[in-house]
Amino acid sequence: MFVLAAAIVVLGVLTAVMAKLFYRTDDDGGVVTVGQDCSGCAGGGTKCNMDCMLEAAAKEPEYFDDEELDAYSGRPSDGYTDDEADEFGAVMLSMRPEEVADWCRSLSLRGINVPDQIKDEMMLLIAG
Repeated sequence: MFVLAAAIVVLGVLTAVMAKLFYRTDDDGGVVTVGQDCSGCAGGGTKCNMDCMLEAAAKEPEYFDDEELDAYSGRPSDGYTDDEADEFGAVMLSMRPEEVADWCRSLSLRGINVPDQIKDEMMLLIAG
């Protein structure tokens, strides 16, 4: 009898742990499945966006025809000249607004800080 009770308790604990690992809720209480694409987070809560950032960190960075920006890896965001910031701005303006957040994640994964000169415009495009 004790073995059966212990097995039920262990099964319950394992179920709770698995549910905690594989399901998350966003700020609105909706369930976000870990491992799904992050398109469901568009305009979603902070927790959803953080889960997507963690998921994206495990992937290889996606390039947006911006390989030339790799030369700026490791540079502080306040260390760009206006001409260099214009290079980032030209790439950013060449993409659809819904791609800007993914581009920003890609830059972050590649160790590239966005120049301070274009951060406001970038945030406006991400916010839509």
